[in-house]
Amino acid sequence: ILAIAVLVYDVIWPQERRVQLGYLAGFGLMAIAGVVWLVGVPQAGGLQEQLLLGGMVRHDDMAQIFRVMVLLAGGIGALITMGIPKLRARGDFYAILIVSIIGASLASAAADLIMVFLALETLSITLYVLAGYLRDDDASTEAGLKYFLFGAFASAMALYGLSLVYGLTGKTNIYELGRLVATNGLNEPPVIVALGLVMVGFAFKISAVPFHFWTPDVYEGAPTSITAVLSTASKAASMGLLLRFLLAVFPPAELLGAAESVADYSGLWVQLAVVLSVVSMTLGNLLALVQTNIKRLLAYSTIAHAGYVLMGVAAISTDKSGDGVAAVAFYMFMYVLSNMLAFGVVILFTRATGSEQIRDLAGFSRRSPWLGLAMTLALLSLGGIPPAAGFVGKFLLFRAAVDAGLVWLALVGVANVIVGLYYYLMIVRVMYMEESPSDEPVPVELPFKWALAISAAGVLLFGTIAVTPLLDWATDAAHALYVLL
Repeated sequence: ILAIAVLVYDVIWPQERRVQLGYLAGFGLMAIAGVVWLVGVPQAGGLQEQLLLGGMVRHDDMAQIFRVMVLLAGGIGALITMGIPKLRARGDFYAILIVSIIGASLASAAADLIMVFLALETLSITLYVLAGYLRDDDASTEAGLKYFLFGAFASAMALYGLSLVYGLTGKTNIYELGRLVATNGLNEPPVIVALGLVMVGFAFKISAVPFHFWTPDVYEGAPTSITAVLSTASKAASMGLLLRFLLAVFPPAELLGAAESVADYSGLWVQLAVVLSVVSMTLGNLLALVQTNIKRLLAYSTIAHAGYVLMGVAAISTDKSGDGVAAVAFYMFMYVLSNMLAFGVVILFTRATGSEQIRDLAGFSRRSPWLGLAMTLALLSLGGIPPAAGFVGKFLLFRAAVDAGLVWLALVGVANVIVGLYYYLMIVRVMYMEESPSDEPVPVELPFKWALAISAAGVLLFGTIAVTPLLDWATDAAHALYVLL
């Protein structure tokens, strides 16, 4: 309804009023997020009562928290798009953005192989279009084409893996086929091949090494507001789907009764998640150290954060309390708000200076003290420094890894956090310690004030007084995910 409304007003409003379409799309998505949060999920009943649309989606706490994430990301993304002259009056752009959020929302709740693929494709295809939307901009066109080519390859691999899972079980509902995979005594090699192919698709979506190579070029070339949505909503939805898929299709034996006849394939994806985690966080942080473009640096930062989150994924098979899943959900909520805050400031910086080079941030805090403070808060959160929410998120991930017996992985994570702090604080140093070639203030329009205020408030609140409510919500989501019967 919201997407159609945006298109209708794009037609009936005069040209000078179409710049307000971002308000309709942005606050509309945020209102939907509020409705999702307030309505909640049914507390009575089990899995069967939560499966909707013929078992295609599952309406539980896990779906709810990730839906709110992606809806907030889409809403903030629409507001910061109003600062891009070539896009802010384009109703078709906002409509496609809303459809991509629909795909992300469906992915967060997908409970059937068909819905898994349809949701991911709805999310991906719209983002291919949005990444290359500025057709007169060579960088944007190149970004869209690269994202499409790499994404099509990864989607084909994932679809082949999903087809193998269906071929092994004859089922498409992920909870039904998970029990069959565990109890039917299948040959292990086909299961390993299917899992590996599916993980290729997921690793591409979350920018995990070695399927990260598209990320820096696409982040740099795409319109910055789409880079923000791509790095947040797409990642959050894909991570929520990854958690649900792995636990449902390849569950630990304990969740199915621990009978001797139950095959436990969870060790396979735990080992895979551990390897992807180590190489992603290490390579992402090391390559970020040498970047001079702020968007490319944030791209490699995204790769590193995918590695951190995969620590929580690796911990969930041995952690029956749900702390690993709760840590991932909390961390992704923090990451969405922090990255949105950072990219909102990047748009204003780029528009004011005509540059995306880090060196041109020199003296930015004196040109706009509030924007400098907002960027510092975002970077401190991404780096894991209190009182920002990123500190709590990283603590929860490392604790989950230690509780799961992955102490060495947590130590690797801590070492990578120290490396990450170097390039985050380097940006802060440039903003505050170096001289600016201009003292002209940076104009901040009302849509940006809303977007940055919402993001900054979330980063601060979820790092201080609102930690417990969000963590309780994430814990409820984790407990819902472990209900497989």
